[in-house]
Amino acid sequence: QVQPVESGGGLVQAGGSLRLSCAASGRSFISYNMGWFRQAPGKERELVASITWSGENTWYPDSVKGRFAISRDNAKNTVYLQMNSLKPEEPAVYYCAAGVPYGDLLTPLDEYAYWGQGTQVTVSS
Repeated sequence: QVQPVESGGGLVQAGGSLRLSCAASGRSFISYNMGWFRQAPGKERELVASITWSGENTWYPDSVKGRFAISRDNAKNTVYLQMNSLKPEEPAVYYCAAGVPYGDLLTPLDEYAYWGQGTQVTVSS
């Protein structure tokens, strides 16, 4: 079992940067693909970055490509999301989730097995 816990959210000005961290308990963390999702009020939860178990491959939607970067340190059981050039329309609760053992980058949302409680990101214009 993997239990993700997010940190690093907060208030940032538009154009600014934040780095989110996700510390996950469980010895099997290393085998899971991981994803960062966000959910704004009244909107569906969406995937903003995913990474394979090895960290060799990543995926981003066009909306954040070039601005967000996901990485992982398996020795520390931690996944990171570096967010740059944040936009006023991007405030949301950001969630870290563990997918499936050796899963791929586009694991469907409903197949992610373990979720953190989320961290709020607020962007001021």
